[in-house]
Amino acid sequence: MKLQTDALWARHPAARAGSAAALRGLALAVAAGEQVAVIGPSGAGKTTLLQVLAGAMPPSAGALQIDGQDPWTLPRRALQRLRGRLFLAPQVPPLPPRQRVVTAVLAGRLPAMGLWASLRSLFYPHDIPAAHEALDHFDLADKLFERVDRLSGGERQRVGLARALLAPARLWLVDEPLSALDPARAAQALGTLVRQAHERGITLVATLHQVDMALAHFPRIVGLRDGQLAFDLPASQVSRAHLAALYAQHEHELRGEAAASAADSAPAAPAPVVMHCR
Repeated sequence: MKLQTDALWARHPAARAGSAAALRGLALAVAAGEQVAVIGPSGAGKTTLLQVLAGAMPPSAGALQIDGQDPWTLPRRALQRLRGRLFLAPQVPPLPPRQRVVTAVLAGRLPAMGLWASLRSLFYPHDIPAAHEALDHFDLADKLFERVDRLSGGERQRVGLARALLAPARLWLVDEPLSALDPARAAQALGTLVRQAHERGITLVATLHQVDMALAHFPRIVGLRDGQLAFDLPASQVSRAHLAALYAQHEHELRGEAAASAADSAPAAPAPVVMHCR
């Protein structure tokens, strides 16, 4: 799927009335099958950008096209079909705590299933080998029948990424997929995600705080600052000067001090269950 924004303005859904827009006049084009990392300091507008690209929230001004269509001009049913062709992975995966991992992973296929098949899959997982294979890509095959609330924070995050491998999507939008992972697990997970997207011809847009990981794994880097495009370059052309300007007054984030490094060791407290209706 290809993406294009033109003079796009958007406000974060949790923003207070009268606060500054999260995205301000953003122009960005992503070709079908391209893998792009979006970096920038906290508050740059990265999460808002993914929400807009997913058709989850409308821009306040400007234009968005997904595969040549403005999602907000489509009839409701057509918009639902379009959303079913993309996969949005939030930073905290919406995994029901008491659910088995196998069921959580196979939920990635729900957009392609009818109502009866969806309900049946909650009680009788229909393709256990596929779930096992997806988890194996992230070194989690041994957790297939574990309950989600018995996983560490990093394991939960990787289960959320494994879902993407089973989703009937041509666009993956992934928000901070490494925030709960140690460096070794982060490199393995990100390498898997980018490689699988490239091999399948899937468009991937991922927001990252880990600049070194973005430069190592993605061919194209987009820098956002204060809701505006700071640079859009091949990874090989991103210089120290570009990064210093992007993270000015936020140097601690560039050095990685903002990310926790040991979150993959202890079980995480159950996160609130979030339902996303398509």
